[in-house]
Amino acid sequence: MAARPTWQGHLKLSLVTCPVALYTATTSAADVRFHLINPDTHNRIRMVPTDPDAGPVERSHLVRGYEVSKDEYVLFDDADFDKVRLDSTKTIAIDKFVDESDIDRLYWDDPFFVVPEKGAGVEAFAVIRDAMQKQGKVALGQLVLRGKERQLALEVRGKGLLAYTLRAHDEVRDADDYFDDIPKVKADADMVEIAARIIAQKEADFDPTAFKDRYDDALREMIKAKTKGGKGLVDVAEPDDTNVIDLMAALKNSLKGSAGAARKPASKKPSPRKKSA
Repeated sequence: MAARPTWQGHLKLSLVTCPVALYTATTSAADVRFHLINPDTHNRIRMVPTDPDAGPVERSHLVRGYEVSKDEYVLFDDADFDKVRLDSTKTIAIDKFVDESDIDRLYWDDPFFVVPEKGAGVEAFAVIRDAMQKQGKVALGQLVLRGKERQLALEVRGKGLLAYTLRAHDEVRDADDYFDDIPKVKADADMVEIAARIIAQKEADFDPTAFKDRYDDALREMIKAKTKGGKGLVDVAEPDDTNVIDLMAALKNSLKGSAGAARKPASKKPSPRKKSA
């Protein structure tokens, strides 16, 4: 396995324990990335840590500080953080099981692959995995990850486990704070029926390979154009807001357009679908 683990420790269910490693399940390696450049010299800008009194300082010499009052800090070095060790620093202890539907989607965060370390612990991992699959439940545990204790939701994925960090309750905003001000509008039943038919005509299976980041693609095209000396700029018109008076006409035209698109022959080379675990 080429990737480096994000975390290594143990997975524990009651008295059954096995060594595991967590690997980030997503990647941003294909993203278009930019650097800050001085347009006068075309030199890349280097961010140098600077003390307002002492001037530039070595990053390795720096420590972290917590501000207790204006310009007054309590300092922490690596040794201090090592002293704040919880069981969840090196162990994911499964303490309860829930139905997946019990967890609001707002709480789901970053995914990680949970893989057993080679050795005698593989059998214990298989026991935990297969028992979870038999019960059809999502396991909950805690883990200190990137300097913060997070709750984890673990589910069976193929021969391994998939763990999601869960956002804490105080990290999730109350939807009512945003939705309460939405005016109460009684939608016209005929319009709703037409919109429902449009939705039915656009029904499809989820295929993640079909999505292409057109913004990234446009940036790459602009990069090519600029490399060749051109500007590569493209203006995009803003869509007009739907005119309430013409809403029924817009729905009917949309329904016609959707029906026409639905009758188009399928592509000879459909996008490959990822096999489910």
